[in-house]
Amino acid sequence: MTQEQKAAVSLLRWYVEHGVTDSIGDMPVDRRKAEVPHQQDQTPARAAPAASPPPSTKPAPAASADDLVSNARRVAGAASTLDELRQALETFDECPLKKTAKNLVFADGNPEADIVFVGEAPGRDEDIQGLPFVGRSGQLLDRMLAAIGLDRTRAYITNILPWRPPGNRNPTAEETALCIPFLERHLELIGPKVVVALGGVSAKQLLDTTEGIMRLRGKWRTMNIANVMDVPLLPMFHPAYLLRQPAQKRLAWQDLLSLKDKLDLIDEG
Repeated sequence: MTQEQKAAVSLLRWYVEHGVTDSIGDMPVDRRKAEVPHQQDQTPARAAPAASPPPSTKPAPAASADDLVSNARRVAGAASTLDELRQALETFDECPLKKTAKNLVFADGNPEADIVFVGEAPGRDEDIQGLPFVGRSGQLLDRMLAAIGLDRTRAYITNILPWRPPGNRNPTAEETALCIPFLERHLELIGPKVVVALGGVSAKQLLDTTEGIMRLRGKWRTMNIANVMDVPLLPMFHPAYLLRQPAQKRLAWQDLLSLKDKLDLIDEG
């Protein structure tokens, strides 16, 4: 037995004595130098299925101001009677003023009358009762009408806005724009022969002007209603302004006399 064979037999005996009973691999490995790394699994991993995109949670874009006004015009235009117009306003939810008001303030008086008075907006008393001009300014208006032989059976009264702005604040341009189509349809259905704009807000809206009430009052203008009729319009001070500025009642009386003359001419014609 050669020297190498003796060394091999000696190594095998050492293995057996230390419990090594199996030999794996064709070549011996020196464990003192390095561990043989485990062979990695070369099987390609199955690709996970692509996840479906989550459903969109982006809210629908809000309607533009122009779209809201167009819708208001469509709703108002569909009303063929005053009762239908009132019902349309009662179910119209686009104007924020409706959410804070107690009642819709539609109108008062005789819809068959020749003259329509248009104020600005309901106040506290009007909001409670659901009628225009029933507070202190309304009581003054009644006395003004009586001075030229009118009352609510011979006149019709409404406002630019059918809902009270919170705390009697000035309405926003958007709020006013949403209410104007209903007022225009209101006047179109009535077909008045004369319109009186009570206060600067009303006069500016009805005449589409930026002039103030001090320049406008007492001067007859022509108002076009829904592109179907031209009506004489007289701007006057609002009764609430006259309560604060009683010295201006002299000018208001002049305007009332001018209004009486106009109505007399209509009666004669």
